[in-house]
Amino acid sequence: MPPVDPVTMSSTLAKGSSTQGAEPKAKAAIHPVPVFDTPLAKGIAFARPAALLGLLALRFNALVAEPVSTLQSALPVVVAIQAVYAVLCLPVAGSQHAKATKKARPGEKKKSDATGPNPISTAILSLVLAAIATPAVHVLFILFGAPFLDHAAHTILCSAHFALLGLFPVFYARGVDSQALIAVAGGSAPLDETFGGLVGALVGAWLGAVPIPLDWDREWQRWPVTIVAGMYAGSLLCGWASGAVFYGKRWGGSGGPC
Repeated sequence: MPPVDPVTMSSTLAKGSSTQGAEPKAKAAIHPVPVFDTPLAKGIAFARPAALLGLLALRFNALVAEPVSTLQSALPVVVAIQAVYAVLCLPVAGSQHAKATKKARPGEKKKSDATGPNPISTAILSLVLAAIATPAVHVLFILFGAPFLDHAAHTILCSAHFALLGLFPVFYARGVDSQALIAVAGGSAPLDETFGGLVGALVGAWLGAVPIPLDWDREWQRWPVTIVAGMYAGSLLCGWASGAVFYGKRWGGSGGPC
């Protein structure tokens, strides 16, 4: 029976006992998501923004003329590019990269990552999560001024492209870890390509809405042409800058975000 403190009438344990295990665990640190340090991964990560921005430039006139059919036909291409980028360039959620900062104890064997998460199945699941999130993004667009009843197809397709650009890489690299997702949603996560891409998509879509109400009478001012253009440019450029220049920095930290 452990001794009882005569003042507090609570039991005390001897030094070195299991009290240490009863202490609340410190919150795990949220680390930035790195791009694999291989020539293939670096090449794909560099080529992806050029490919998607080139696709946007190539199909811009079609986007202005027929937004629905153009956005719909582009979806499979964007899905393929994003999936290849995630599988070949980003560590899958729950893989060894999340444990990189944890040092092995003396004599402890390093566990093999062979039984870790499968990149292909994780990419498929992340695409499903992005599809599930698309209606929520649609609602957010409406709350920020998108047409409520008119152009519903335009808005849902714009939301799907946003989910692919901004949310899919985060789901792939972060999984459904509530702590990590809350940090991303709250802006407290460190900058990397996935988080920077999401922030860039948000800012780009917001800035893309600026020309729409201006009385210029231009065809490219129609909903959601400038939103899509700003979203792609913001996501890809800010994602690249966050991974190459501001990697690991946080909002308000030294160097600042993109």
